[in-house]
Amino acid sequence: MTRPLVIANARIVDPASGLDAPGAVLVVDGRIAGVSAGAPQGVPEAAELLDARGLVVAPGLIDMRVFTGEPGHEYRETLASAGEAAAAGGVTSFVLMPDTTPVIDDGALVDFLLRRAQATCAVNVLPAAAITRGLRGEEITEFGLLKEAGAVCLTDGRESIQSAGLLRAVFSYARNFDLPVVHHTADRTLVGDGVMNEGTLATISGLKGIPAEAETVPLARDLQLAALTGARYHAAQISTGAAVDLVATAKRQTEAVSCGISINNLTLNENDVAPWRTFFKLAPPLRSEDDRRAVIEGLNSGAIDVIHSAHDPQDSEVKRRPFAEASDGAIGLETLLAAALRLVHSGDVPLMTVLRAMTSRPAGILGLDSGRLALGAPADIVVFDPEFPWVVRERELRSRSRNTAFEGARMQGAVLHTFVAGRRVFSHAAVNEGRTA
Repeated sequence: MTRPLVIANARIVDPASGLDAPGAVLVVDGRIAGVSAGAPQGVPEAAELLDARGLVVAPGLIDMRVFTGEPGHEYRETLASAGEAAAAGGVTSFVLMPDTTPVIDDGALVDFLLRRAQATCAVNVLPAAAITRGLRGEEITEFGLLKEAGAVCLTDGRESIQSAGLLRAVFSYARNFDLPVVHHTADRTLVGDGVMNEGTLATISGLKGIPAEAETVPLARDLQLAALTGARYHAAQISTGAAVDLVATAKRQTEAVSCGISINNLTLNENDVAPWRTFFKLAPPLRSEDDRRAVIEGLNSGAIDVIHSAHDPQDSEVKRRPFAEASDGAIGLETLLAAALRLVHSGDVPLMTVLRAMTSRPAGILGLDSGRLALGAPADIVVFDPEFPWVVRERELRSRSRNTAFEGARMQGAVLHTFVAGRRVFSHAAVNEGRTA
């Protein structure tokens, strides 16, 4: 048990209820015990008081796409180091992809990860189980046993299932267990040897391009199969305006469809790749500015449900290579909120919309009781200053890997406190120095 906590003088922003007003939050026994306008009400004796000084208090972020190295590649990232990075970024829960060694395709491995996370990680780890054995796209795993062990969704992580027949069987089987299928849409034959967005810039750079159709062709197939089977389908990450249109059309026919997008594709574009900067080699690739504007509009319209970090730690040996040979991926847990606030400061997306895509929407898709500041909900809370200036420095990041797409970036907005079940798991150095709340 922890002491009761009162966060007072806060700007409370709760997308689940639409609340954006001054007030206070009371936490007792790890859960939200009260949200009041103005001064706190019914404060227990010996409660800890945190004066937020007008800063934003919101539900802790839920990141739906996080890779780590544990088990098998702990030199890239452990659950402990990912938890530290997540806490510093205001992420109180993250969905762990099954791309590990061994692959998380068995109930015993799901159970192991949950126990390991509870023992070593500062935040909540939500295991995703593999759709197919070894992520090979051939044999379906035991969905019922995986759910019973604690898996929150099914995904083949970085891999994309190419067989429409197999995917139809997956959707039908998953529907029986009410498990969402989170699928990365990439047609291997269209991706080919491509390493960046197909277009003029790729041609000038002498690099092979990846067309938008590599994403939209399998996405269109997935959406039709989801409608056929009635499965809960989540397109893991889209990156193009054409994909937004496909999802928007499907959503007019069913509520069982959702999609996510990486913060990288919302805030960066293909111009950031030049000259051959491998930390910007991602999957899906950074697209054109026209596509970036289209996905921002998709976020505002509700076609895009979730913003995630796509946190994918890679060591320098596989990133500091010629662009075509370097591995895909960038870390992003620690910079997720700050990068998302760029969209707010530019006037492109309201704060409520940005936070909804990282709190209540992922919670709804995954069936979680977190992601909201409501009576009885877990006291997973982030306190942040949307104006706090800072610069991303590689050496200061908490991840074991340093492959950030925001090295040297000037950010406006920082997490000052993170609470998980009412327990403080992070406080910014500025707080300890007395420079802020």
